Amino acid sequence: MNHFRKGLLTSILVIALPVAHASAATATFDGTWNVRIASSSDACGNGSTVAIGISNGQVASSSAAVSASGRVADAGSINVILISGVKRATGFGHLAGTSGSGTWRGTLCTGTWTAERL
Repeated sequence: MNHFRKGLLTSILVIALPVAHASAATATFDGTWNVRIASSSDACGNGSTVAIGISNGQVASSSAAVSASGRVADAGSINVILISGVKRATGFGHLAGTSGSGTWRGTLCTGTWTAERL
């Protein structure tokens, strides 16, 4: 019986440790990020700056004017959807340490973005 308990405890630890590690890795990107958005066309505007928050890998808006949602993977790849009124853009890229960059695409416009953790 004691051998059974020891085996069960070992099995639980083997299963639980990767889950705890994944949560810790995703949390490394937690915080407020300042995202600068640039357009590839003058017709689409000169771009803007948006603050987003990341908590446990989930992206959320830090602004009432822009709704943000998305996910950051453990390795830093990120996908985000930004909505402001009737405008919608999807962004992809990578975060590393306290900065990041990528591209975005809207209905009529495309561009790039850079980010810094505040």
